[in-house]
Amino acid sequence: MSISNTLSYLFWENFLFFLGATGFIFIVDWAWKDLKPFELPKPLPDWFKYWFGTIQIIGLLLPIAALILWGLIWGYRSVIVVLVPYLIMLGLQIASEIYTLKQMQSVVWVMVPYVYLPYRFWQLYEGLKILPSDADLIWVRYLLIINLIVWIGNYLLDLSQLPNLFRWPSSSVK
Repeated sequence: MSISNTLSYLFWENFLFFLGATGFIFIVDWAWKDLKPFELPKPLPDWFKYWFGTIQIIGLLLPIAALILWGLIWGYRSVIVVLVPYLIMLGLQIASEIYTLKQMQSVVWVMVPYVYLPYRFWQLYEGLKILPSDADLIWVRYLLIINLIVWIGNYLLDLSQLPNLFRWPSSSVK
């Protein structure tokens, strides 16, 4: 598939996903409209700042650096084709989280990552298929694999935090 065909395909794939995800989030928000406004549990656990920093470095800063180096400076168009949609969708996820938490104050905020992260797994997997097996791109491939592992770990961590986020009562075993 040519670069222009791949770009067109990825544009429509990402656009349709965003439309579907946004529509789904608004429908769920409407269905959950009678729930009380959502606020993050405080204080946040100490480990959270380390995990959040790790996600920002591996999931955002390193892909931006790879995009600049391999895509813009060294001219590998396939890196641009893979990383620009990834970064746009990451930005849209962050915007959705901010909007649902700060503006809507909705409990639907909790589910935004559960909608976006599986799609991110798909984007990273698809990126590995799009990138040529060029030895010059091995570090970009490693970055995609590491991101896939880190985002899957983040998804599992998000799942483990559901009781805390929803403030489900715990019972002590005696």
